Amino acid sequence: MRARDVAEWLVLGGAVVAAGCQASSGSGQPADETLTRVVNVEATSVAVNQFTDILRITGEVEAMHDVTLSAEEAGRIATFRAAKGAVVGAGQVIAELDTDVLRAQAAEARAAADLAREQFERQRQLWEVEKIGSEIAYLQARANAEAAAARLATLEARLERTRIRTPVAGVFDEKYAEAGEMAMPGTRIARVVATRQVKVAAGVPERDALVVGRGDRVMVTFDVLPGQEFEGRIGYVGASVDAVNRTVPIEVVMDNPGGRIKPRMVANVRVARSRLADVIVVPQQVVLRTEDGYEVFVVTDEDGSQIARARRVTLGASHGNRVVIRDGLAPGDRLITLGQQQVEDGSRVRVVNAASADTAAPGGGS
Repeated sequence: MRARDVAEWLVLGGAVVAAGCQASSGSGQPADETLTRVVNVEATSVAVNQFTDILRITGEVEAMHDVTLSAEEAGRIATFRAAKGAVVGAGQVIAELDTDVLRAQAAEARAAADLAREQFERQRQLWEVEKIGSEIAYLQARANAEAAAARLATLEARLERTRIRTPVAGVFDEKYAEAGEMAMPGTRIARVVATRQVKVAAGVPERDALVVGRGDRVMVTFDVLPGQEFEGRIGYVGASVDAVNRTVPIEVVMDNPGGRIKPRMVANVRVARSRLADVIVVPQQVVLRTEDGYEVFVVTDEDGSQIARARRVTLGASHGNRVVIRDGLAPGDRLITLGQQQVEDGSRVRVVNAASADTAAPGGGS
């Protein structure tokens, strides 16, 4: 075939292909519009809810009572009346010092006190009833009796102090001395820790100092006790701000069932800063950060199509994965909750959860 004939055939073939393309788009719709991408999304109808604004702080557990028992008299430690680790009651004797010398002194003082009292009674009888003797002898006998009774009371009190008692109920947690050792006044003997109740010492930032008060209910969790939550009450709020960390000290008092909470554990404390009513609360993952702030996407109906539209929003308080929308959304808006990162302002979308599209987003909790 000649070159001229080949060229004619190519021109004819191109015309046929062009005609076929025009026929296939005979609907009049531009080809690029037929290929517009439609993004499947999930949407939720916005509604108002209640929300609790939570202040989260960290504290450390302390025993309700942590008492070190010390000797008040000098002497040899005779015996321990409780074993280390035992549960002891308030007033229970933990240890005793040797009392031989003090007992002998007390017996001598008791005899002297009995004699002085007898002499005073006889002198009183002579002076007050029989009018015999002198007033000075009567006064001297009374003074001697009172002094002897005071000496006896002192020795009996010292004898009692040789019994080292715990002032609180708790656990005999530390033993600082052994039986047979000498103790001087002030020598540490034992430590008793009361953990039936515990307190959490924490600090509230000064900007939030006015939102907490004595008696407020708080919730406490521990990383070492996963899945367990404890309720407590604020038992103490400091009167001044710490100059170093700018916090106001607080103490949370709480029960310790089973003794699971140990002193020095790190506690996560949640305090209700405020409770908001009739606010819009959304999951934090639907909020996208932009150069100018934050935005969400909603679904709108435009000319028979569902279109994604960006809405600039102002955020409020947050807790967990929930955040309050202060401005930018209204009840009834269809908020895109899944697929928002795949759309742009003006994108065509298809809501695939139509059966649940009218379900209101749940609000925040305490």
